[in-house]
Amino acid sequence: MAYNVLIVEDQKIPRELFEIYVGSSERFSLLLSIPNAAAALPVCRTARVDLILMDVMTELGSSGLAAAEEIKREFPGIRIILVTSMPEYSWLSRARAAGVDSFWYKDGQKEGLLDVMERTVAGERIYPDETPLIRIGNTTNRDFTERELDVLKELTTGDTNAEIAERLCISVATVKSHIQHMMEKTGFRTRTELVAEARGLGIVIKDTKQ
Repeated sequence: MAYNVLIVEDQKIPRELFEIYVGSSERFSLLLSIPNAAAALPVCRTARVDLILMDVMTELGSSGLAAAEEIKREFPGIRIILVTSMPEYSWLSRARAAGVDSFWYKDGQKEGLLDVMERTVAGERIYPDETPLIRIGNTTNRDFTERELDVLKELTTGDTNAEIAERLCISVATVKSHIQHMMEKTGFRTRTELVAEARGLGIVIKDTKQ
């Protein structure tokens, strides 16, 4: 019996590639492809879904992480693989906390994805050791501390240091110190430049589900 696969991907090329991968294996059968993560749970309620391949960021800003958490709460037996091309630092830990079975960074290699699919339906949890290495200014994303990344993500909202400090339960002086350290590491002259680069590279992505 083939495993029924639900694909949740809003970008045309990755979605078609996933469909090809699923179709090339006798072990899997494509049930449906949809662009919005919010529609995944209703599909699970009306059809037999064995495995979901779901992007972290989907149509209209719908979060694959939030959808996965809801699906796992109602259908714990459905296997979920979250996929992304973005190196956002918090997604790995958040996926684990949501009960997501596996996490895969898009690399365009059929064998890699099919292997993760096979191992996931067999009951394994497949996660990369760390996010992809991305250069930003004079440093890389892995040279930031987690707290610096927390501050950097909040900077993308445009809020003041005081607002960020309150949200993260730290002092304004600590927020300023983290920003200064990140600017020294990267070599950027302004926080605007720092934030624009970090957001553009996908190192930090502020979504509505934190």
